[in-house]
Formats: sequence, C-alpha cells, structure tokens
Amino acid sequence: MLILLNKPFGVLSQFTDKGTADSPRATLSDYVDVPKVYPAGRLDRDSEGLLLLTDDGRLQARIAHPKFKKPKTYLVQVEGNPSEDQLARLRRGVTLKDGPTRPAQVRRLPPPDLWPRVPPVRFRKSVPDAWLELTITEGRNRQVRRMTAHVGLPCLRLVRWSIGDWSLDGLAPGEWRSV
Repeated sequence: MLILLNKPFGVLSQFTDKGTADSPRATLSDYVDVPKVYPAGRLDRDSEGLLLLTDDGRLQARIAHPKFKKPKTYLVQVEGNPSEDQLARLRRGVTLKDGPTRPAQVRRLPPPDLWPRVPPVRFRKSVPDAWLELTITEGRNRQVRRMTAHVGLPCLRLVRWSIGDWSLDGLAPGEWRSV
C-alpha cells in the first residue's frame, strides 16, 4: 500500500508525539487513519507538502534511502532576489557543515497557485521574495533550507511537490489518496 498525503504546515511527520502525554501538536494520526503505514522519509514540522506513507518496508527504503537518488522537488519561497550566481552555486552543490551536497536542479518560478498557509508567511514591504523550484536527490535534515540559506537566500516557505513520479497534484492540505 502507498498513500500520498499533503502534510499541512505544523504537523509532525509521525503518528504519535512523544514530547508529552497531552501534547497539542498535530501528528499524522490527525489526518490518516490507516493501520500499519509509516512515513517513507520525513518532512519537517514547518514544511508542507507530499509525504509518502507505506506498509512495505522495502518500498520505504527505496523511497527514503539516499543511495537510490530518488528526486524530490520542492517549491521554495526565499527572502531576497536570487542572482544567477546564487542559483549556479545551488546547481553545483554547496558544502554544508555535514559535507558537500549533490548538485541540485533549480529555476526561478512565478508565484505558484498554492493554498494559503496558516499562519501566513511574514511579509515585509522592504524585502523582496522569490519562488524557486528546487530538486535534490538526497534528503538530509533540513537540507533545502540549509542550502538556500548557505547561498544567502533564507527560506520563508517550503512545499515538497513531488517525490519521483508521485506528486501533490489535486490534493489539498490534509487530504490523502492511496495509489
């Protein structure tokens, strides 16, 4: 079984919150009531978008493990106006504290037609922002945020749009479908 979930902002990528017994933090169990499925990879609490859930351990490994180089595409709202040099650095790969990243595919986008985020992204008249489509083939902790910050483009909003051939297309936040 494979489930595509549009994980909303603020939701933990796990079914229980081990922080406290009566935690108010939302988890996957607030959205998916299917027994014995687990996330294939993670998506930070402050990120949104496609999360794959499966009951097949081998499929989970093929999706999540970096050795399989499964492409993951993100729509990234960044602070600033990206220069060609900044984009070129992302395309070559950058060196983070945990080592060099693989090269990314990146291009500027017009603002995508996405659902409103709750709470909304902060808006500042004096600081421009831009949207990027960025594809990576690894999945380190907060990698896209760290990569864009490394080149001087802090991330304001991060939406994972696709993993391999699976995409969010047609799924509203909190909705899921089995494929």
